[in-house]
Amino acid sequence: MQIKLRYGKSGIELNYSETPNFQGVLYPKAVKPLADPADELKKALEKPIASASLQDIAAGRKDAVIVISDITRPVPNRLLLSGILEQLEQAGVASDSITILIATGIHRPNEGEELIQLVGREIAENYRIINHFSQQPDEMVLVGHVGEDVPAYVNKHYVNADLKILTGFIEPHMWAGFSGGRKSILPGISSVETLKYMHGPEMVAHPKTVYGVLEGNPFHEAGLAIMQKAGADFVVNVTLDTDKQVTGIFAGDPVKAHLQGVEFLSRHCVEILDQPLDFVVTTNAGAPLDCNLYQSAKGLSGVSGATREGGVILIATECPEGFGSEEYREVFEHATSPESFIKKIRNKEFFVLDQWCAQETYQVRLKNEIWIYTDGIDTDTLQKFHFQPVSNLENAIEQLLKRFGRDARWAIVPDGPMLILRVA
Repeated sequence: MQIKLRYGKSGIELNYSETPNFQGVLYPKAVKPLADPADELKKALEKPIASASLQDIAAGRKDAVIVISDITRPVPNRLLLSGILEQLEQAGVASDSITILIATGIHRPNEGEELIQLVGREIAENYRIINHFSQQPDEMVLVGHVGEDVPAYVNKHYVNADLKILTGFIEPHMWAGFSGGRKSILPGISSVETLKYMHGPEMVAHPKTVYGVLEGNPFHEAGLAIMQKAGADFVVNVTLDTDKQVTGIFAGDPVKAHLQGVEFLSRHCVEILDQPLDFVVTTNAGAPLDCNLYQSAKGLSGVSGATREGGVILIATECPEGFGSEEYREVFEHATSPESFIKKIRNKEFFVLDQWCAQETYQVRLKNEIWIYTDGIDTDTLQKFHFQPVSNLENAIEQLLKRFGRDARWAIVPDGPMLILRVA
């Protein structure tokens, strides 16, 4: 049998043989893409969910900020921005009073040709577009506190705007439950000082900060609280199929429209197994998400919940950017072993920016071996940090079948974290 795994921009072919307890090639349930996304967007903006139309909301506003996702997310920014900008200008908001704010979180800025790729040349050349810089205190405003003492610092351009619009797409997320909605603000345009708390050891280790869970999820609840304090007038979120085609548009009230999108997606992105797997072959959903090891924690977490203690996760993730940043590479120097790393991080013996995804990765590693097929990180480095490098996927599967036996329970998840695996 042959299938294509999501890997980089072009994918990678995988040949395999079915064995007695092979659980199948598992995909998100198919959803028909929208025939005319631009027309559906126009309808959604004119008749949104639990909200007045965007044009009515925008009337009389002196300026606006539109938050968009950065280059690591496959959001159809050109589509969304074209429809939103048209509505704003019809409402009388001048084009030179509109700012497009790229929600980089703690990622690098998107500039030059990358910016044109992100929003299109026409928008890039005719609108003010700025990147969020989480480590620049002068760019932040304290909007309040979450809980008793967590400071909520948010980008000042957004906070000071007369009209605040959030955009993005909804997918399963390893901490927030689902992306989209409030996540455009936290972590999208929040300060690293806030993220130190919200991505801290206790939050990442919390049993409810997992894929597909909103109720009782402290990360989700913190995001809602910060969104309320910073303000949000309108949201435009989309759902996508595995080919990155738009399957749904959810516009309107920032809470209710997002929840409706989550309910829609939940019917298609969860696979329930009756027993855990001995091993699983997965990906990080291909480009742009498998750009680095930092992002690849998502693919690992998406299947770990359905992989038995002592089982193996084999992930194919291209990682053309390697670890993702020098700071993230530095985090791994603390990993003399997975156990010692988790102990150190929970005892707060160090703090390095980006440590939260390393914590997530090693939490998985405590339970499951992690085998990695990648072109972006050398084998010696992978071994140093307690991963098993893989040079040939077919040979790796054969090794795993020898280890667990021909009756091993295993599965292939070509789209990685676009599908959540759970055990009943």
